[in-house]
Amino acid sequence: MKERDLMSILDYETVALDDNDNSVVIIDQTKLPGKTEIIKLHTAQEIWDAIYLLKVRGAPAIGVTAAMGIYVLAKGIVEDMVRAKGVEPDYENFYKEFVKQKDYLDSARPTAVNLSWALNRMDRVCRQAHKSGRTVAEIIEILGKEAREIKEEDIRVCQAIGENGLSLVKPGDGILTHCNAGQLATCKYGTATAPIYLGQERGYGFRVFADETRPLLQGARLTAYELYSAGVDVTLICDNMSAMVMKNGWVNAVFVGCDRVAANGDVANKIGTSVVATVAKRYGVPFYVCAPTSTIDLNTATGEDIKIEQRPAEEVTQMWYQEPMAPEGVKVFNPAFDVTDHELITAIVTEHGIARAPFEDSLAKLCKK
Repeated sequence: MKERDLMSILDYETVALDDNDNSVVIIDQTKLPGKTEIIKLHTAQEIWDAIYLLKVRGAPAIGVTAAMGIYVLAKGIVEDMVRAKGVEPDYENFYKEFVKQKDYLDSARPTAVNLSWALNRMDRVCRQAHKSGRTVAEIIEILGKEAREIKEEDIRVCQAIGENGLSLVKPGDGILTHCNAGQLATCKYGTATAPIYLGQERGYGFRVFADETRPLLQGARLTAYELYSAGVDVTLICDNMSAMVMKNGWVNAVFVGCDRVAANGDVANKIGTSVVATVAKRYGVPFYVCAPTSTIDLNTATGEDIKIEQRPAEEVTQMWYQEPMAPEGVKVFNPAFDVTDHELITAIVTEHGIARAPFEDSLAKLCKK
């Protein structure tokens, strides 16, 4: 048996940087769980496609990919200009191309705030380095350092979210989660799964229910896969089974991730999350959102202001089926996310602490940290 065959999915890095090859290295998550394929992204088109086509997904992982991606592209800008003119480019010409590439990557997915957050952070570092009198070559080095720091930050943040989330549950609890906010959506631990992984390390013996998450099946293909690989007691259920497992008393808490948190505590997450929250409210099950503060957008007042990405109809009518499973030409509504009202949310778990209602106050205080 090959060494690769002995590796768990948790042994791979979700997102990595190959400086020698000037590429971003990711797991192609569209191939999981059947095949673990590592791919390298060199060009702006490849990076954009990887984000849009969900080869890399999950708000934190998208942010890290964007940061590493714009660094790789910045190196390429310099190399192209040196080849064309034989000298290092001046800052103005370099920065013009840098912004063009940044804006292009930012257009890949509009709902996940970490995408624009990471790109704006890299842009800010670039401009600050120029103001400090750094050369373009030095700016490139600084961008590379910042991209790596964003990844390391993500690992620290997820572990802190896990510790805070773990304080909300007890050994032996049943936990339900939706979509994939696991290690495959971050660089380690995940957000919603971080309490589960830390509990697993400490012998908590959680019983986890993973929604399959239609239409892209992130819960079935990714969450169930990685939790099972880690030895967690995980049971896969269809999305429309959550009410039954809650009514049976098998679920003590719901943990989900998110792609954007509005200032009032409304949360945009994978489609179906609001249904889970509504059912949890009906059966008195605490509903917790696990969110790094980078996902909190205080400039967005409410969930009504969050732009919801519309995905191709084929994801509903054809994907996963040998032949189309719906009549040809039927209308399809396929939003990637829905917004969960803050009144359905028990608490929002961040790396800096746990926010509770009124969220306008608690989220603002956490972001100041």
